[in-house]
Amino acid sequence: MEIEQEINISNPKRQEFAKLLDQDFKDRKLIENQIIKAKVVEILKAYVVCDAKAKSEAMIPISEFKEEELSKLKVGDTINCFLERIESMRSGEIILSYQKAKSFAAWEKCVKAFEKEEELTGVIQNKIKGGFICELFNGAISAFLPQSHLDTKPIRGAAVERLMRTPIKVKIVRLEKTRGNVSCSRRAVLEKNKNAEIAEALKTIKEGMIVDTQVRAINSWGVFVSYNNLDMLVHVSDLDFGRVKQPSDLVSVGQTLKCKIIKIDPETNRISASVKDLNSDPYEKIEKKYKVGETYPAEIVKLQDYGAFAALEKNIEGLIHQSYLSHTSKTIKPSKVFSVGDKISVKILSIEKDKRRISLDYKSTQPNPWDKIKGKLNATVKFKITNITDKALFGDIAGFGITSMCHWKELSFSENIEELKKFSKGQTIDVKLVSIEDEKAKVSKRALEKDPWDFFKQNNKKVGDVITTRVLEVLKTGSIKVSADPDKKIISTIRRSDLALEAADARSDIFSGGEKLDSKIVELDFQKRILRLSPKEAQKDEQASLIKKFGKNASKSGQTLASIFKKAMGKKEEEK
Repeated sequence: MEIEQEINISNPKRQEFAKLLDQDFKDRKLIENQIIKAKVVEILKAYVVCDAKAKSEAMIPISEFKEEELSKLKVGDTINCFLERIESMRSGEIILSYQKAKSFAAWEKCVKAFEKEEELTGVIQNKIKGGFICELFNGAISAFLPQSHLDTKPIRGAAVERLMRTPIKVKIVRLEKTRGNVSCSRRAVLEKNKNAEIAEALKTIKEGMIVDTQVRAINSWGVFVSYNNLDMLVHVSDLDFGRVKQPSDLVSVGQTLKCKIIKIDPETNRISASVKDLNSDPYEKIEKKYKVGETYPAEIVKLQDYGAFAALEKNIEGLIHQSYLSHTSKTIKPSKVFSVGDKISVKILSIEKDKRRISLDYKSTQPNPWDKIKGKLNATVKFKITNITDKALFGDIAGFGITSMCHWKELSFSENIEELKKFSKGQTIDVKLVSIEDEKAKVSKRALEKDPWDFFKQNNKKVGDVITTRVLEVLKTGSIKVSADPDKKIISTIRRSDLALEAADARSDIFSGGEKLDSKIVELDFQKRILRLSPKEAQKDEQASLIKKFGKNASKSGQTLASIFKKAMGKKEEEK
């Protein structure tokens, strides 16, 4: 800097020349961050030398040029460059960028295209997470193309490869000026073109037209058909008046299908068509053909948990609710009664023409087993066990298809719940049909056995009578269990307080199994099966009898009533 000053001071001509050069440089209006024109003066191995009419030439790295651009570039060509900065006004050194000039110009075009919703040509170069990198303006702009915007429908594999590195039409859908992010869409272009085609095609059709279409696709909810480049939907409910299990059962892809256009939505470009509207509705004359209360042949076409659907004819079906399937069960599963394809007879319960609904009855066309089984009341029937709970046996009464219950108390006169363990599922036993009420049947196994309580009736035993019992068990509570009949089927428990007249003798430990014991019947209820016995009351009666018999002579003989009673009881014990 000092040498330069010395030269300027010592050489006025040079100083003057420098002033003129600075003025000329200013007149050229070189401004940073702008695109300027530059002339190629030399193409070197590492640089392209350009003249931008500055004090010195600029060196642009050769890497900023693509191979195809370099192959066409020659000395004397004028190119657009981006003036990044001016190093020194005096020295005239400037930094130019060919690539940034392309990007700057491309960005301006990109903004205009976004604002005007113009279509651009792009090339997909790379696949990244969620989409692709699409180059715009010969690679000047790298835009993001989401996977979902590649086509109007999802495509993968070979279909995607065919689009790679091939010019495609796209539309800018998002632009962030501050961050320089650009997103584009091929789908938007396709939809726009498609919508234009559809809008033009819509002019050729109207609601009510009958057209020949071609089946393009089949789904569970309907069939897609095409006509004159227009897609139409024939909903499953518009295919036929009857039940359609699967649309594929009626049509196939590629098939020609005559349809009636029933609705056109110009806002969504959705078109609905119908096949069934080309045929007459069978429900129009249904009330003339079928009468409520009459019986008709039918075919089972569908089974549900709540009932079965039966077809009276093609496209006319009715529901047999599960409550009308069986005389013996209101909740029976339809699959246990029918199979699809079964030919049956049904009775029409109701016809609702407007709702296209028919209610059917099956059980009324079948013999009612409840009418038949009434003749078997109090008779022996076969009972097949189908289930065992903690309180009862459940099973079918053979020959009637009626399910009945046998409570554990009805298994044996012993009324022991452990009796349930003696039975198993699938076993058939003899039972007595003891009651039929409100379409419910009850059976009893013990009703076929001899009632041990008949012992009292056969021997004319009643309350107040003394009977001889046998000790079965001495309980820890001080009570004892005794049998009241010879077969040991009538069991009663005698409380400690009822064991003896004298409190000192009311001890259970003086009794042993098999020992005979006279007891008085103090309670006898055949219906509730209640038997209460009291040896104490029997002894009271015995004592009263002795007093009556020996009381007059007791004082003359010098014996006490107590000694006479003990002597009599002792004699009775010896007899036992």
